[in-house]
Amino acid sequence: MFEAAELGRRVSHEDYKAQVPALREELLEVQRTLRADPRFPVIILFGGVDGAGKSESVNLLSEWMDPRWLITRAYGPASDEERERPEYWRFWRDLPPRGRIGFFLSAWYSNPIIDRVSRQTTRADFGERLQRIIEFERCLTDDGALILKFWMHLNKDAQRARLKKLEKDPLTRWRVRKEQWRNWRRYGRFVDAAEEMIKGTSLANAPWTIVEGEDDRYRTLTVATAIRDAIRRHLDASAASSRISKRSDAQSPALADGKPSRRAASSQPTILSRLDMSQRIKPAPYETRLEQLQGRLNTLHRKAQRHGTSAILVFEGSDAAGKGGAIRRITAALDARAYQVIPIAAPSDEERAQHYLWRFWRHLARGGRITIFDRSWYGRVLVERVEGFASADEWMRGYAEINQFESQLVADGIILVKYWLQVTKDEQLERFHARQNASYKRWKLTDEDWRNREKWDAYAQAVNDMVERTSTRQAPWTLVEANDKYFARLKVLETVCDRFEAHLAKHARGQ
Repeated sequence: MFEAAELGRRVSHEDYKAQVPALREELLEVQRTLRADPRFPVIILFGGVDGAGKSESVNLLSEWMDPRWLITRAYGPASDEERERPEYWRFWRDLPPRGRIGFFLSAWYSNPIIDRVSRQTTRADFGERLQRIIEFERCLTDDGALILKFWMHLNKDAQRARLKKLEKDPLTRWRVRKEQWRNWRRYGRFVDAAEEMIKGTSLANAPWTIVEGEDDRYRTLTVATAIRDAIRRHLDASAASSRISKRSDAQSPALADGKPSRRAASSQPTILSRLDMSQRIKPAPYETRLEQLQGRLNTLHRKAQRHGTSAILVFEGSDAAGKGGAIRRITAALDARAYQVIPIAAPSDEERAQHYLWRFWRHLARGGRITIFDRSWYGRVLVERVEGFASADEWMRGYAEINQFESQLVADGIILVKYWLQVTKDEQLERFHARQNASYKRWKLTDEDWRNREKWDAYAQAVNDMVERTSTRQAPWTLVEANDKYFARLKVLETVCDRFEAHLAKHARGQ
């Protein structure tokens, strides 16, 4: 695979000087165009053998382009804060927004390769980690991101010469450490792992470009030209896609009145219609059981804290189903320093400039803490689907993206509990009227709540599809019959206690 990057390609000083001015101007122009109409982010990864010019390429591109709209990130060993969160947390947190370019060094490919070269992982483990990378990059490119990946290559003799040269210069000596020479001695293993990685992850949506790194001028022109051409093509493709989308919307009868289409009411039963909504509990036994469950939860959470185990609780449900009341019964059992409640509303301008999962990744808490989402990432397959805020392609692929996201949370040892609180349509109407008549509750009722009632059947179908496609063994949904608030609160508490207990028991068995 790397033979084509060991041909000794070179660019003369004269040719380099002749090409650079126009190339710099063209890079600035595509950067300005991208910034003026921010439809997608550009994510540029640099990997390769030590001394092949990764850092030099990033530094030079930063010099040639407008640095105000560039993001540069280089990753070393994970900090304590990062180790207490899922592996990809720090990468999601650093992604550039639409309209900007991000340079990434030693990013999500670095640890899998190093672990494989040092034989800390098996080939099967390596394959699983590469598959996770493929899913991550697919998630970004499906949302429109342009991902460019450059592998800077040197043969073993050239790498040794480069390291010796860096070591000899007092200004660059700091860049050569024992680690670089250790990697050089394992050159064969390193190249084998890199070849396997490139073969497995160089896909149409995020291909690798192998760059011969021996001649600085050749390397610079190759990388800069590839970036310029790729951004130009992506800008053209994005503009064409936008024109097609606008024509389709204009021709669609469902959108002729400027409103999103509504799914016709279905007479077929859904998973919600099969719930026993008559379940109730009386006040006296409720108070006794509430106190018992809150005490149990407090004890379990303190034990989980000692193990550094964090939890994420997701609350979705019908309007006025009692999500807030259920959340308050959970937080009343916890130390205020140990949890955070994240209410999710319409995304801000900053959040709209990113992939929709970005704002949820950034809220993931450190080990031992509980994060409670009042509404969540399921908005993509619920409100965005029903209200037409997401296209059919977007919300349909949302199921797989959400399953992958939750799989990473659970794999990291996080306790994930998901609730859907359901009330009947008649019960919801009673609660709306009660809110309307109580001055201290009136703020809870909005025009949007009344509009959502008109789409009851569409939401019921969306919930049915959501549960069918995202209630997995590792992250199941708990459907809560919430016509009676007492019953609903106890079921919520009992479920979270059971999940904590099961997780801690599994941890004790060393599984």
